[in-house]
Amino acid sequence: QVQLEESGGGLVQAGDSLELSCSASGISFREHVMGWFRQAPGKEREFVAAIGRGGTKYYLDSVKGRFTISRDNAKDTAYLSMNSLKPADTAVYYCAADHSVLVWRKPNEYDFWGQGTQVTVTS
Repeated sequence: QVQLEESGGGLVQAGDSLELSCSASGISFREHVMGWFRQAPGKEREFVAAIGRGGTKYYLDSVKGRFTISRDNAKDTAYLSMNSLKPADTAVYYCAADHSVLVWRKPNEYDFWGQGTQVTVTS
């Protein structure tokens, strides 16, 4: 059974930092692209960041320089380090895994999803 479990969300003030974790089980973690997406109320789920099997990283333009995605294949865990958080970053953040050599930004390309973790940034 495949399971992706996010943790690390919370309520913070603008300018603060958070680190999200995504612990995977039931998959060969190193063979999967790992992505982070977010969904704010009333909005579509949007790509935030992804890291390929070889470590290549991709980001949404609005988070470049503030967010960092990483992975630890020994721990089957992906991370999203978020700095200088803004109220516009408020959303439910989802971890996703895609068994592919290519890195996609579209949610429907990903095979497995976590349940999400809430990030709320107040001004």
